[in-house]
Amino acid sequence: MSGNMSEKTPEKMPDNVAANIVRICAQSEIAPDSVKAFEVGDRQLAVFNIGGRFYATDDECTHASASLADGMLDGEVIECAMHMGAFHVPTGEVKAPPCAVALRTYKVILEGNDVVVDLDRNAAGELA
Repeated sequence: MSGNMSEKTPEKMPDNVAANIVRICAQSEIAPDSVKAFEVGDRQLAVFNIGGRFYATDDECTHASASLADGMLDGEVIECAMHMGAFHVPTGEVKAPPCAVALRTYKVILEGNDVVVDLDRNAAGELA
């Protein structure tokens, strides 16, 4: 067998390896008990630091085009500044109307001092 890589059979990636993992920021960029918006490709994500635990969701409220990073964080609940709808950050569950559609969550991985997000998996680690 020659050293030509093209002759090798491609190895299957393990199921637990995601192809869509991106670094968002340093942990120090998000103060404790706060949220900050980040542009990630064609997505706008909200990254939360709640008591030293990091979470990531879509930044746009599912009810109206408003940035959740501009809302009010109260414990594990983010309230949208536009119409006061609210979501449970760790799960994306709707907590207050007028929101009716759950918020998309993302799996967060802490690597050293970095906040890294798996864009293919939800906060529970399931394929989204």
